[in-house]
Amino acid sequence: MAAGAGAVALAAAAVVAGRAAARRLRARPDPEAGEPFWTLPPDDLGPARSYDGTPLAVRAAGPQGAPAILFAHGITLDMTTWHYQWRALSDRFRCVLFDHRAHGRSGHPPSGDYSLAAVGRDLRAVLDHAVPNGPVVLVGHSMGGMAIISLADQFPEEFGARVSGAVLVDTAASGLLREFMGEAGSRIERASRFLTDRYVSEPERAEWMRRLMHGRGQDFAFLFARATNFGPDASAAQIDYVTRLSTGASIEVWTRMLRSLMEMDLRDAVASIRVPALVVVGDRDTLTPVISARRIRDRLPDARAVVLRRAGHVTMMEQHGAFNRILAEYLPRVLATEPAAR
Repeated sequence: MAAGAGAVALAAAAVVAGRAAARRLRARPDPEAGEPFWTLPPDDLGPARSYDGTPLAVRAAGPQGAPAILFAHGITLDMTTWHYQWRALSDRFRCVLFDHRAHGRSGHPPSGDYSLAAVGRDLRAVLDHAVPNGPVVLVGHSMGGMAIISLADQFPEEFGARVSGAVLVDTAASGLLREFMGEAGSRIERASRFLTDRYVSEPERAEWMRRLMHGRGQDFAFLFARATNFGPDASAAQIDYVTRLSTGASIEVWTRMLRSLMEMDLRDAVASIRVPALVVVGDRDTLTPVISARRIRDRLPDARAVVLRRAGHVTMMEQHGAFNRILAEYLPRVLATEPAAR
């Protein structure tokens, strides 16, 4: 009885300490406070229909007929994480954004297919819908970068045709636990697979956990996201926004889709990206670390890698100024446009 009471007291103390830590971080001066991250690009292009009928929400900003950039977001997030990019670049480029299947405003797949192969085919469906003739540069963050590699695996002919460039941001080409931790990583992966299988078979339990993190667990989720996804100077407003998106993602995303990412091995497909490529990673990224970016760069036929200092796994938000400058320097080379005036 005493031990049980002690455990309850310890848990209560941890909750109080977590809330206090989150409050302190949110009280710091934040230049991003009040930024309207949720703002959508103005042009609603209607749903693109993927191979299995999944409706994919697609929006755009910028002059029609201008060279296009197609942005693909990371797992559990949505198109609004490209907020800083479409607002900065849509004066001279056609910026196209979409939500992956089961994310944001897009529908769930009637086929039940949450695989990375399906996500790659979704990317092609969006290309056909929004940029049928090109030229277009693909920019993908985390799972969005994996989607680009999956597209190259299934449709290598796209690269060098309508796809003239690719930017892979904070991403990987294979299951990181296996690749970088060897047998220990394989054991962790097997344990993680057991947990995801359990939640797939017990959706009520999984949904309860998701709702808890989306509601009363927001402070813990904030602290966890800051520790795993962001660098030391991260904006509390950005962390809060990403946390709300992530904890609001469907349980299928957190289980079936996440498992597909853990099991992927697309290393051989990277060489099919036969266009000038850019690999961007934060030096504090613990999810897809610098070594992952360098291994991708080494497999690409024509690429350079850029490491952004003091950035974690969401570089395009955390270091948006530096990220946009790098992108603005790269795009004219592959889209045959004039560099922006400085």
